[in-house]
Amino acid sequence: MRRLWLPARHIVIAMLVVGAFTALALPASPAGRKQTIPNVRWDEQTPGCTFSRTDDGKLQYGLSSGDVGITLSVDSQELEKVHRRHQPFFGILLRVRYRGRSNLDVSADEATLEFASHFKVVQASLDPDTFAQKIQDDADAVDHSTAREIEKHPEARSAREGYMRAFQRDTAELLEFVSKRSLREVRLDPQNQEVNGWVLFGVNNKWIGKWKKREELILRVPLEGRMFEFPFTLPPKPSELELRRRD
Repeated sequence: MRRLWLPARHIVIAMLVVGAFTALALPASPAGRKQTIPNVRWDEQTPGCTFSRTDDGKLQYGLSSGDVGITLSVDSQELEKVHRRHQPFFGILLRVRYRGRSNLDVSADEATLEFASHFKVVQASLDPDTFAQKIQDDADAVDHSTAREIEKHPEARSAREGYMRAFQRDTAELLEFVSKRSLREVRLDPQNQEVNGWVLFGVNNKWIGKWKKREELILRVPLEGRMFEFPFTLPPKPSELELRRRD
């Protein structure tokens, strides 16, 4: 029988092809599969879900599951306020309650906000310390730029200095808000059952663009091995405004 000899490079290519088909035929290993956690989703028809509107115009969505209860509060005019800020951001106030006998670690580090009306863009929560540093750095840059403008145009000193005083005041207020009122990592237990704080999200994304007439958003907060989901709209749908707090 005549033997067929193949060049070495052909043998290597054949082995690679066989290996690729073998890998495709094998089932994915458990380590390679995407790990998911159970979802707990706010829905007006689901027990444990509530909606209310406060006197100061905040919309409150409550969601309870087991020993954990979360309330999302968002300003009904948040969309209008976002781009008025020197540093645009979307703010959500969260309150977490724990009624268990052990402890619960609460953190907003992995919270996300999906802009469902804008190609389902998902924004991660802003780290308060990093965001505060950016606010300060940008304020310093504006200060230096204004000083150069005054040097070039002394006749505009009064107007530019007035602008800078207002800008510095707004910056100081924003820094205090971010530093003192952001939701920080905390451990809840029977002696310390509740925490609240603001979670901020950036909106500087080319796929978000201008706001639509009605925005569909989804807040997701992983907590105690579950993903708490809050789909909400701004302005809210008429059906949501008719909801009443359930017992």
